[in-house]
Amino acid sequence: MRVDAHHHVWDLSVRDQDWITGPELRPLRRDFGVADLAPQARAAGVDRTVLVQTVTVPEETPEFLALAEQGELIAGVVGWTDLTRPDVADELAWLRGLPGGRHLKGIRHQVQGEPDPEWLLRPDVRDGLAAVAEAGLVYDLVVLPHQLPACVRAAAGHPGLTFVLDHLGKPPIATGALRRWATAVRALAALPNTVCKLSGMVTEADHAKWTVDGLRPYADTVLDAFGPGRLMFGSDWPVCTLAASYGQVVDVAEELTGGLGAEERAEVFGGTATRVYRL
Repeated sequence: MRVDAHHHVWDLSVRDQDWITGPELRPLRRDFGVADLAPQARAAGVDRTVLVQTVTVPEETPEFLALAEQGELIAGVVGWTDLTRPDVADELAWLRGLPGGRHLKGIRHQVQGEPDPEWLLRPDVRDGLAAVAEAGLVYDLVVLPHQLPACVRAAAGHPGLTFVLDHLGKPPIATGALRRWATAVRALAALPNTVCKLSGMVTEADHAKWTVDGLRPYADTVLDAFGPGRLMFGSDWPVCTLAASYGQVVDVAEELTGGLGAEERAEVFGGTATRVYRL
């Protein structure tokens, strides 16, 4: 089974995506639905996907769970809830009891937008992370490189919770900088309860001039640090369309993992996601 472990959908008539601002993101200011994704995913041999939250509003996750229940493509949902609320455990239980609640596999918050680089270490957030672990869910990390040290401390403090690093921790591919990010991401990978998504690279590179060779040092870093058994492919569709089509993103990931054996590639393109998200 081939799994796309990271994509989004949205309907602007239902809810605005207030992060889509400025001319660079203008192509994303339209609706993107499962019906748009499905034929592209099937053409790339993708059997199942993980749908990931986009905005920090409580209504989105129940909608995504219902969407997963309606079709065959979405096998898991990484939703959002306020980790700082004192009744977060009850909220997670409520989500699990909704139609499609069985598809809830993880929680994510836009930590990249938090001004405090140690937001993950706040006592109320740590309590929320403990509730996520108790619920048997994983926690997706969408962070910037300077926030990776806090991710290391958070993961070390919650050994029973699996932390999934989205988009390699958003390395500065466009500038070619590598060393500081690589040091931080290797520190995170040293913890056994961490996993990384091979996703989001083309949009961290120059959208118009990226090359596979330019992406390779970053992919090689996480392949070496996490290993194929803790690495999973994600398209980051439709955000990826700012720089590449769905098919191109799949092709790039295949080329970047071309040196792996068949079993190792099977881990990256399905096995890891299936196991980590319990699909």
